[in-house]
Amino acid sequence: MKTVILLIILCQVGFCLFAQDTIPAPATQIKLALLAAPDDKKDSATVYGYSPDKELILLRKGTNELICLCDDPAQPGFSVACYHRDLEPFMQRGRELRKEGKSTEEIFNIREQEVKEGKLIMPKAPTTLFVYSAKAQDYDPVKGEVKNGYLRSVIYIPYATSESTGLPTRPQAPGMPWIMNPGTHGAHIMINPKPN
Repeated sequence: MKTVILLIILCQVGFCLFAQDTIPAPATQIKLALLAAPDDKKDSATVYGYSPDKELILLRKGTNELICLCDDPAQPGFSVACYHRDLEPFMQRGRELRKEGKSTEEIFNIREQEVKEGKLIMPKAPTTLFVYSAKAQDYDPVKGEVKNGYLRSVIYIPYATSESTGLPTRPQAPGMPWIMNPGTHGAHIMINPKPN
């Protein structure tokens, strides 16, 4: 009996490791990445995904202002994002620094300094980011299915403050906007709906 239980556990662990290491087909990656996109932007969005070697590659060239990223197979859980093309230098720099092994705090500080020095240009107008995420157990990369997903919205407004926007600096109620990282290059409005 102990052998059977151990075998079942090993099979489940093996399947989870296989599923986490699986790179979905390009069409599946595109479908999943677009879960973060507004409906009226999906058909024309640019989509980046992962090659079998786990390198970020262009899967589909779009014609509108939205860029979508597929789930990173190296990260736990499921998370896809779509953002305005004017945020691409900021996002690209973050990916480069992460690939170098920099921490979240180091990435923030480096980008802050680069923006101040004029090396990294942030958008002049407010720009959006949409993130659709789910827990690892709710994501099946083999079937390309996600259950119990959660969509949050972000509006980047570099150097905005609580005073300039009238927004609180922490969440007050589900769905109520608030400003994160005020007074910095990464200042943004967070809109986190109540989870289902």
